[in-house]
Amino acid sequence: MPILRNEIGDVLRDARLLQGKTLRDISSGARVSLGYLSEVERGQKEASSELLSSICEALDVPMSTILREVSGRFETAESLADVAVMPSIPDTVPELLSSMRAR
Repeated sequence: MPILRNEIGDVLRDARLLQGKTLRDISSGARVSLGYLSEVERGQKEASSELLSSICEALDVPMSTILREVSGRFETAESLADVAVMPSIPDTVPELLSSMRAR
């Protein structure tokens, strides 16, 4: 399962890069240190709801849009986790086994 702070950071970084903005641009607009914003984007720090709101304002993206994207990522991960993965055995294995028994 994904980690919430990592997904939020990834979505914030994607939004920033899509706009062609730098960490400095957003940190200044959000009134947060550049280093802290970088840690949030890398999933090393958790953003409080107030900080997340400031970052979203600096990005000019509604917080609901960011959270919807994060939610979609979790939904995808959950659906993949529900699928039971059976290991596939190559068709040649039974042949190999039977040839080994014949020896």
